[in-house]
Amino acid sequence: MYKIVLEIGLLIFFLSIVIFLQQGILLETALFRSVVVFIAFTIMFTVIMIIFIRAINKSSFKKEKLTNQN
Repeated sequence: MYKIVLEIGLLIFFLSIVIFLQQGILLETALFRSVVVFIAFTIMFTVIMIIFIRAINKSSFKKEKLTNQN
């Protein structure tokens, strides 16, 4: 899961470099902004994935518990 998040984050990083450079921003500024975008996206997407996986685990645990009671 974390490998997928990292790969999507790297894709966003390189796309943001291209977008910032097309806007005429200096290379150093574009790299800095792209790193900020990469870090923010990776952290945000990781938190969303953790919440999503915990919700799935919680619901499957409830279904298993109901199945075992019957």
